[in-house]
Amino acid sequence: MLSYEPLESPEIILTCNIPSLVSTSNLVYKVASCLKEQFNIPAGIKIHLEKHIPVSAGLGGGSSNAANCILALNEIWQLNLSRTKMHKIASQFGSDINFFLEGGTAKGENRGEVITKLSPIILNNILLVNPGIEISSAEAYQLAVLPKKGEQHKFNPSNLIGSCFNRLESGIRNAYPVIDNIINSISNFGAKIAMMSGSGSTCFGIFDREDDLSTCQQYFDQKGFWTYPTQTIHISHR
Repeated sequence: MLSYEPLESPEIILTCNIPSLVSTSNLVYKVASCLKEQFNIPAGIKIHLEKHIPVSAGLGGGSSNAANCILALNEIWQLNLSRTKMHKIASQFGSDINFFLEGGTAKGENRGEVITKLSPIILNNILLVNPGIEISSAEAYQLAVLPKKGEQHKFNPSNLIGSCFNRLESGIRNAYPVIDNIINSISNFGAKIAMMSGSGSTCFGIFDREDDLSTCQQYFDQKGFWTYPTQTIHISHR
């Protein structure tokens, strides 16, 4: 969660409940600095980041915060940016931020910054599991197993079970046995899909039965892992 306080003085102040995230390398700080410089904003801003999901966990936390910052400062500083301009700014800082400018269900192409809205996919019993290790995106891409010649994976919303795939998963599972064990355990508890989220280290399972999800969550809670039951959100096309 992000909160914003306009300042008469020119500085950008970032605070966070996790002190290690207070840095000029934080995406929120970078975005705010870029907008302030690019549009010659004399005023400053105090931004507080309240983070309650694991860090470097493949959940898009940093990217969603950056998107929130673009949208919020566009209003606070009255920049009147078009959607196209906001997407152009977002693509300078990462490949996932553009998705979070739109939200809902979408297809990302090219580096991920070309977004096409899709009809909502309704999933109610999703369990997130994180073992408490941080995996940077850079490491995940270094470990990625490259596709074989001619190998293709295309996502088909009408065949969700058969088409889910994460190119980064196999490399991480080889390097981190705990991730492999989590995914196998989620499957053993009855999930119809069990895989890694993004660049890891969070994994997730999609269940038909809420009881199976609860049993699985209790198992990982007893191990001291971070868990969170959730569902997809339903956002209509804008």
